[in-house]
Amino acid sequence: MELKDYIWDYSSHYAYLEKIRTGMPPLIITVAITGGVHGKEVNPNLPELPEEQAESTYKCYKAGASVVHIHARDPENPAVPTSNPDVYRKVNSLVREKCPDIIINNTTGGAPGMPMEERIKCTEANPELASLNCGPFMFDFKLEARKPPLFGRPEDMRVRICMPVTYDETEFYAKTMRERGIKPELEVYNDGQMWVVNNLIRKNLIDPPYFIQFVMGFITGAYPTPLNLLMMIQQLPLNSIFEVIGIGNSQIPMNTMGILMGGHVRVGMEDNVYYKRNVLADSNAQFVERIVRLAKDMGREIATPKQARQMLGISETPSQY
Repeated sequence: MELKDYIWDYSSHYAYLEKIRTGMPPLIITVAITGGVHGKEVNPNLPELPEEQAESTYKCYKAGASVVHIHARDPENPAVPTSNPDVYRKVNSLVREKCPDIIINNTTGGAPGMPMEERIKCTEANPELASLNCGPFMFDFKLEARKPPLFGRPEDMRVRICMPVTYDETEFYAKTMRERGIKPELEVYNDGQMWVVNNLIRKNLIDPPYFIQFVMGFITGAYPTPLNLLMMIQQLPLNSIFEVIGIGNSQIPMNTMGILMGGHVRVGMEDNVYYKRNVLADSNAQFVERIVRLAKDMGREIATPKQARQMLGISETPSQY
C-alpha cells in the first residue's frame, strides 16, 4: 500500500464512508510503558529500571504494539527521570535486542521543571521518534511517598508548576530532530496548539506525514469528550496521521474514538495505572491486549512495525545501538 491509502481528509463525510467501505488502515498501537512522573509507588508493576522497561516492551511487542514511548529513569534513583543520553541508549539497546523492528520513541518531555537543554539530550540516543510538546500546560498533583523497599521520595510531594513551551523552543526541537534524522511526534493538548503545529509546517521544519498526538484529559488540556476530540480532528492539517491518548479513566473512551475515526492509539502505564475501576494493571501488555481485542471487534487490523514505519514515513531499517 502507498501513503495515500493510510491518510485522508478526516473531516470529509465521503472520505470516511469510503474508508468504511474499503477498510480502515491498520491500527498503530503505541505503548507508553513508564512516564516521567509517577512510579512503582502507585503501581508496583510499572517498569522503572532499563531491564524492566525492555522486558515490559517485549511483552507489549508480542501482544501487538508497534511503537514504544520511553521515559528513562535515573538508575541510582528510579523515582527521578533522567535526560542522560547514555541511560536512554542503554534502554534503547535493550529494547532493540528483544524487539528487532519496534519503533523506538524517546520523550523530550523530561520531568516537571527540567529545562529545554536537558530534555533534548534524549535525542542523542538515536531514537526513531521523539515527542515534541506543542504548548505549555500546568501541573497540579500529588506525588506519593515511596515506601521501603522503594527509595527516592520519603514523603508525599505536591507539584504545582507550569511547563513552559515557546515558539522558539518548538522550532529548536524540530530543527534538532531533523538534523538527527528523528521524526517528531507532535503532542497537542488543546486545539489552540494547532497554531504551533502549523507554524512548524509553514516554516518547513517538519515533514509529512505529520504525526499528531491528541492528549485528552491531561490537566489544563482539552476535556476528554467525543465532541472535543472530533473538533480537534477537524483541525488536522492535510497529510496528517493522528493518534489519541486518554488519561486515566478516559483511556478507553478516547482510544475507542480514535479507532472509530480511523486514527491510532496510545496505551500504557504512563497514562493510566488502572486496568479498570479500582483494579491496578498487571502489566503494560494487559492494556495492549485489550486494545487489540477492541480494535479487531471494530474491524481494524493491527499494524505491524513494518506497516507503522510505512505509515509514519520512517525508515524500514530499524535503528541500531
